[in-house]
Amino acid sequence: MSDAALEATETIRIDPAADSPYWRGALTWVTDGDLHHPWRLPPERARRAHAPGLIEVAQMAAGVRVELVTDATALRLPLTFAYETPGTLDLTVDGQLVDRVELEGAHTLTGELPAGMHEVRIWLPQVGRTGVGPLELVGATVADPLPRRPRWITYGSSISQCSAAAGPSETWPAIVATSLGWDLVCLGLSGQCHLDPIVGHAIAAQPADLVTMCLGINIHNGGSFSERSFAPQVSGFLERVRLAHPTIPVAVISPIGSPERETTPSAAGFDLVRMRAALADVVRVLAEDDPDLHLIDGLAVLGVHEAHLLPDGLHPDAEGYRLMGTRLTEQLGVLV
Repeated sequence: MSDAALEATETIRIDPAADSPYWRGALTWVTDGDLHHPWRLPPERARRAHAPGLIEVAQMAAGVRVELVTDATALRLPLTFAYETPGTLDLTVDGQLVDRVELEGAHTLTGELPAGMHEVRIWLPQVGRTGVGPLELVGATVADPLPRRPRWITYGSSISQCSAAAGPSETWPAIVATSLGWDLVCLGLSGQCHLDPIVGHAIAAQPADLVTMCLGINIHNGGSFSERSFAPQVSGFLERVRLAHPTIPVAVISPIGSPERETTPSAAGFDLVRMRAALADVVRVLAEDDPDLHLIDGLAVLGVHEAHLLPDGLHPDAEGYRLMGTRLTEQLGVLV
């Protein structure tokens, strides 16, 4: 459909907003002129975080998408994207990828949709800074939000943000959420999963039906905690989350395999083998009074023997993320 035809046809406009039933995955949106920018942590607490790198990645749109059921014949979405490499946007219809667009600078996504009622999602790039205008649905008589689904908050590192996934609809959290019909909030924060209080506050403040936490790899790489301090910090973080969400399932996922780090001490003298043991001990102790607290062994998600799926010895490639999505769908699906 030409731009002139789009202009001449009646449209339904859907603006991003924190309370939008259509725009999902962002904790809030900051408006700048005609564009809206997603934040995955509360901007009003940004200065209190004392972690500029964390605030930078919190403004990346991992897991952020617009989703609805509509009979629109076409759509249009103005965007801007800024990062050191081009970003990728995915358009899915009824769960199937129909368009994958490379973004750089200003771009307007336009596309025709098949006739009839369909479930449509637009997944924003999981890395970089994305700004979006209003979604315009051309020729639509219906634009309904999806029914309420279990809301899942997952917290982790770059391995949860998944920059090397084939596209934003193929990160492991997106695969799990799509497969199980969950409403995803992805707090995958590349290089910044250090049990920061701002993240604990954010998880506590959000409604949730399930919380998962992939903990350890950034703490190893950054030497954030020693063997003495790691377990108490994890325990305290979990207890803060549990106070806000006293009855929902909470799962801790220990680090996936990384051959170079299994027995190599961090700057704080802590390796992955002992880190997994510490996480298991924390969950075991807390679970004595909390039957809805669970541990998932990261080696059962992606093992050391599957290092061929880790091109840099740490981050999975696109195939590795798909495999993680399949395995975690099976392991998390039984919890809700």
